[in-house]
Parts: sequence; C-alpha cells; structure tokens
Amino acid sequence: MAVEQGLADDYTQDGTVDLKGNPVRRSQRGGWRACSFVVVYEVFERMAFYGISSNLLIYLTTRLGQGTVTASNNVTNWVGAVWMTPILGAYVADAYLGRFWTFIIASIIYLSGMSLLTMAVSLPTLRPPSCDQPNSGHCQKASTLQLAVYFGALYILAVGTGGTKPNISTIGADQFDDFHPKEKKQKLSFFNWWMFSIFFGTLFANIILVYIQDNIGWTLGYGLPTIGLAVSIGIFFVGIPFYRHKVPAGSPFTRMAKVIVAAINNRKLPLPRDAKELYEWNFEEYTKKKKFRMEATPTLSLLNKASIQTGSTDPWRLCTVTEVEETKQMIRMIPILFATFVPSIMLAQVNTLFIKQGTTLDRKVGNFKIPPASLSAFVTATLLVSVVIYDRFFVKIMRKITKNPRGITLLQRMGTGIVLHTLIMVVSCLVERRRLAAAREHGVVESGREVPLSIFILLPQFILMGVADAFMEVSKIEFFYDQAPESMKSLGTSYSTTAIGTGNFLSSFLLATVSDITSRNGRKGWILNNLNASHLDYYYAFFAILNCLNFIFFLFVSRYYVYKAEVSDSIKLLSEELKEKAPSKESNNPY
Repeated sequence: MAVEQGLADDYTQDGTVDLKGNPVRRSQRGGWRACSFVVVYEVFERMAFYGISSNLLIYLTTRLGQGTVTASNNVTNWVGAVWMTPILGAYVADAYLGRFWTFIIASIIYLSGMSLLTMAVSLPTLRPPSCDQPNSGHCQKASTLQLAVYFGALYILAVGTGGTKPNISTIGADQFDDFHPKEKKQKLSFFNWWMFSIFFGTLFANIILVYIQDNIGWTLGYGLPTIGLAVSIGIFFVGIPFYRHKVPAGSPFTRMAKVIVAAINNRKLPLPRDAKELYEWNFEEYTKKKKFRMEATPTLSLLNKASIQTGSTDPWRLCTVTEVEETKQMIRMIPILFATFVPSIMLAQVNTLFIKQGTTLDRKVGNFKIPPASLSAFVTATLLVSVVIYDRFFVKIMRKITKNPRGITLLQRMGTGIVLHTLIMVVSCLVERRRLAAAREHGVVESGREVPLSIFILLPQFILMGVADAFMEVSKIEFFYDQAPESMKSLGTSYSTTAIGTGNFLSSFLLATVSDITSRNGRKGWILNNLNASHLDYYYAFFAILNCLNFIFFLFVSRYYVYKAEVSDSIKLLSEELKEKAPSKESNNPY
C-alpha cells in the first residue's frame, strides 16, 4: 500500500504529460535535469541571434551604405518584429500545436533564415561592396536584389523566433510542478538562471563574433552563428526523453472574446449576491480535463456577468467562472505591460545609438582596435554577475527581512529596474556632453573625424544597463509567465516579448520624429549622420524625463495590481517555512 501511495505521489499534479499524452513521473522527467538541455540550448541560440543583431547597425552602415537614422530604424524595426511575432507563436502553441511542436517547426524556419542570411553576406552577387567611411555620404548603395535577399532573410528569421521565443522559456518553466513545494522553490530561481544562460551566449557573440565580423569577415562572422543555431537545436532534441509537456487548451483569444461578448450581452442583469450561484464546472470536471479551476474575484466585476446563469448554454452567452477569471488576469496585466514599454525603448539604444557613439571615439588599445559593438559585452558581463549576486546573496538577505520566498516582489524588482533606466539616461546625457565638448575642443565637429577620447568613456551606460536588465528584464519575463493563467502561459510569456518589440517600434518612431522636428526651419537637428555635429545629449535628456514620467505611471498601476491566486499551496508553504526559521535564529542570537 505504501509503495502504491509513493508511486502516486511521484506523478506530477500540474497536468503535464509526455508526447503521447500519458501522465509523467517527476523522478523520470522534468526538473533541473530536463531544464539543463533547455538552458544549454539557449546559450547557443542567443549566441546565434546576437551574433547577427549586435553588429547589425555596423553592417547596414558599412555594407549597405545607410545613414544613422535609417540604419538605426531598420535595426529597431527588425528587432521589434522579432519580439512581436511571439504573439502569433504563443497563440499557435496554446490553441493548436502545443509548445513543443510549435517550437520544432519554428526552429526549422529560424535555421532557414540564418542560412539565407549567411548566403547574403557570402555570395559575390548578393554581397554589397564595403564602405570604409559611412559618414562621408559617398558609399555605393546596395542593389535591390541584395537588399531584398538580406532583409528577406532577416524577416524569415524573425518569423522563426516568433515560435521559439515564447515557447522555449515556457517549456523550461513547465519542467517544475507548482504543486510540489521543492519544485516550486526551484522554479523561483529558474528565470534568474534562464537569463544567465541568455546573456552567457550573448557575451560570446559580443566579444568573439563581433570581432570576427569586423576584422576577419562577414562570411565567417555569420556562418558561426548559423552553426551555433544548428547545434542548439540538436541539444534540444537530445533532451526530448526528459521533457514534460502541457496539453493545448484551445485558443486563448477565443475564450477571452467569449467572456467579453457574454458579459456585454448580460450587462443589464444583476449579479447574484453569492458568487457560488455563478456558472462553474465541478472540480472533477477540471481534473478530468487536466485544467485548473479559479475562484471568482470582485475585481472587474462587469466581466462576472458572463457567468450569470440565464438558462442559455450558448458559450457566447454563458462562460464559467474560471474562464472569466482567466480573462480578468490577462487584462489586469495590460497596465503593467504598458509600463514596460519605455524601459524597452532604452534597451533599444544599446545596439543603435550607443554603438554609433562608439564609432566616433578612439578604439585603440595598443595594436588592437575594439569593435564598437563589443561594448555590448559589458552589458552582458554585468548582467551575468548581477544575476548571480541577486540570486545567491540579495534574495537570501531579503528573504530574512520580508519573509517573501522571492526576496522582494516581482513588481518591486521591476520598479527598481525602471529607476535604474532613468539613471542610465542621465549618465548617457552627461557622457555625451563630454564627448561633444571634446569634439569642439579638437576641431572635429564639421569633419566628423574621430574624437580623441577613449571609447571606454561609454562604459558607465553599458554597465548600468546590465544591472538594470538584472532587475527589469528578468522580473518582466517571470512576472508575465507567473501571473498568466495556467492555460495561457505561452500567451503570458509573449507579453514580455511584446514589450520589447513595442519598445523597438517606439524607438524607431521617436528617433524619426525627433530627427524630423529638430531639423525643421533650417536647423541642423539633434541626430545626424555626423554625431559630432549632433545633439544626442538632448535626446538622452528627453529619455530621462520620459523614464521619470513612466516611473510615476508604474507606481500608480502597480499600487492597484492584484496578484493572481496561486494554483497550489506551495508558495504559501515556503513563506511559512521562512517565518518559522526566523524565530529559531533569533533565539540563538545572544544579542
């Protein structure tokens, strides 16, 4: 009998199955063993992605002969597409194919795009001529064919990442059972180490691949990321026998639409005093369907009218309480999503204007010349160190103070990141003022020649961006995954990618708009191809003000945010465990 009970306890309780739909045992699948393949995959995949994106601005200006504003906007528009397509990938995963098969198909598309991109920089007919002085305005333009193939490959790659980005992190988080306290605790650390793996791969790309592209050649510089992506997909395949999978729960958009339509149809009906009178399935029905039941909440009460029993069985007029609560939860996160747009605009500057600044400065260290895009490695390195310090030290210290298993709440962590982004823009403004003063002092304003200042004066803004990412980017992906309903995790994760995508599109809009407005009536404008004659300091000061306004907005929306109720008691048990430990330690303290 004890053996049977032990066997039953070994099966996961969160509805995960194997690829054939059979229940899985936690001793055989999932946990850190399965996650190791996902994490290593991400190291190689990030190396591949950032091997292209980190130095994209340099390729567009030196090979395709594009100006500062045009090239910067092409970078941010493409990055925006990369981070917006996950909405489609999440929808397909949650509604039809599941995370695993959506990921597999998208990986093939992704690899196809990378392969075509490598051909575009390698074959003589597709490779445009080099431009050694992109600021001169005398570079030969790329042909229509060369532009079509290169940008076509970029956007094929973007479609592929749309299916991999929202699903690979979700697949990793799915390897931990929320109903098992030990696994729940491990899950709290998962996103820290997930981001660690992302930026470990990014560090390699920013140091090694960027150097190869600038000093050896674009063929090898693009060929290695393509091989890296193929290796990452192979690593993921090796881990297939160990993965747990979630069953597709149907279209989340359709379910949410039904709730909204039903609530509108029933808007004139009074809500019952007892929430138990609202329409809901019993627990056995949810267990049979491997779904999670949610209790009614008073917030957004208008939507509760979708569950008023009127005798109709039409799903567009009657929804379960759980369907209503799922819809509410996705709506509750939208104001927080809006608050993450501005930090994503700041993030977009790293691979555009920050790097463009680097091209104007002295890059020599002895006989070695630093590629401007390599400065992004300092963002990565700082983030890697910050994540380790945060997970191993900061969280442990804060747990003792707050009795929160996470140390501080996800929104507190996010708010800290927003404050740091404000500081970054203030520092960037001051550094740019110093660079412009040096340009005037040495008479290189009109010529656009190199300013005799070390490129390392830009380090503070890159390093601070790494610290900000450790707070903002990690908490953002964990927040939207954690707070999304169980049947909409991929869609919830796509909120975090949507923030980055929207931030990049907004960056393109702001750069074009500011450039246009400030150059009217015969004025030079703030952002020119010749940065020595520009006023990026004004632009960065504008961003600092924008961040301050966004922080006020964030404080307002976070104050009224209601966290989703946990589907299990695991987090509660962990909190109680921390509270129980505190008195015992105090009693042993003689002071």
